[in-house]
Amino acid sequence: MSNFVQTQREIKTYLLARVPLIVFDTAERGRAEKLLRRTAQEISADISYYTDARQVTSLSRTGASRDVDRDPLPFIQNEFKHKKGVIFALGDCRRLGDDTAYAREVLNLVYLAQESSCTLILISPDPVWERLAQFGMLVRLDHPNTEERRAQIEAFVSAYRSRYPIRWGESEILRAAALLQGFSETQIDNILSSVLIEHGGLERKDLTELVNQKSRLYAVVPSIQTVQVPADLPVAGLERLKAWLRAKQRIFFSPSEQLSRYDLQPPRGILLVGVPGCGKSLSARMVAREWELPLFRFDLGTVYDKYVGESEKKMKEALAFLDNVSPCVVWIDEIEKALSVSDGGNDVGRRVLGQFLFWLQESASRVFLVATANDVQALPSELFRKGRFSEIFFVDLPNEAEREAALRQYCARALHWEPQAGEAGRLVEASRGFTYADIEYAVKSLAEELLLAPQTEVSVPALTARFSQMIPYSKTYPETLKQLRAWGAERAVNASEIEEE
Repeated sequence: MSNFVQTQREIKTYLLARVPLIVFDTAERGRAEKLLRRTAQEISADISYYTDARQVTSLSRTGASRDVDRDPLPFIQNEFKHKKGVIFALGDCRRLGDDTAYAREVLNLVYLAQESSCTLILISPDPVWERLAQFGMLVRLDHPNTEERRAQIEAFVSAYRSRYPIRWGESEILRAAALLQGFSETQIDNILSSVLIEHGGLERKDLTELVNQKSRLYAVVPSIQTVQVPADLPVAGLERLKAWLRAKQRIFFSPSEQLSRYDLQPPRGILLVGVPGCGKSLSARMVAREWELPLFRFDLGTVYDKYVGESEKKMKEALAFLDNVSPCVVWIDEIEKALSVSDGGNDVGRRVLGQFLFWLQESASRVFLVATANDVQALPSELFRKGRFSEIFFVDLPNEAEREAALRQYCARALHWEPQAGEAGRLVEASRGFTYADIEYAVKSLAEELLLAPQTEVSVPALTARFSQMIPYSKTYPETLKQLRAWGAERAVNASEIEEE
């Protein structure tokens, strides 16, 4: 059941029960007005409604408005004194959180409503004075849920399809409904209209722009930066990780109602541990591209501040920003460098770590976190508790198939050359023990020479010579590699197929 339907049911019940005060907690006044109008029709009652712009109007029938000179309280008082069962909704009211003369006037109206079986409805997102609130019932209208967003987008597409080229089908509308989570009805219309006008229509590639618009609605947080992801980003290898992500993608975008039915939550993210230079950081871009979501880089280290309380404040602001711009992918690179400060008796570090871990465990937002770590021993043990990451992957040196794919990719982009099928095996063998970064460096060193001397030969022997001149990571840090593999074998899932030594 949507929140709109549930809220309407609650208000209907309270009106029929003649509750003297209903506090309608919502910032979407237009949506509240629509709800009250439907409720008035269902219970065959007249609901008078005040706003500064239209003054007093009826939500049950059309007709001229009544001008009360921007002060509806005397008018409401007269109605409650001389009539029974009056329902009056205040769409514009002053702040009622404190004991003020205005709040006491409203309290007097509630006393009158109680005596004459009337109901006063206050529409406001602000808190209400405690003495006033005790006379009534609180209802809260949240932002549109998945089904409501879907219906609104379908109506928008139907209204503009004859005037603009709109190539959104059922799948695109469902994806847009997921991406626009957390928006009000007005914001959804504004964003759809902006994207439609800017691009002269709606294509599938415009879906990501919906959430990019969302990030502009909130204050910039210095510790979080937007990362641009190329549409043609190639990622070699990591097939097990890719298969896992394909399976989780459908769950991530499933409507909240479906997930609740099975007591599930959207996937929270992955921790990538392993060998430096083997594609961990690139994986965050890969997820954002495949899932068509915006990517944000969260620099955890920048939240720490020398002034008391500032670190905790900065972390709170950063996490609130991520919740607001969800759904999105968040990338934290070398997470151990930021979280290791919680050790050594650092109280601020422990509090900041606690904030982050609580958010990681409890946040209901659709934020998919991709965290990478090279030195796993520096990570706090609390990070590995089940539920904080959906899975922990170990990223090892690329196997033969991955090295061949990477070689062809780098050679095509940097050298505009591709080895023949029979020749590729020699390069794969020559690059045994190399990371992706090592292979890319060797290929681009040949590309640099080709740039300076166009007559340079580009061949398998020339590239093999580059490999022979390099000392790969596996030979530079054999002890570290052995420790990483031992840890990964016991505590993580391999991101690739394991290659026999």
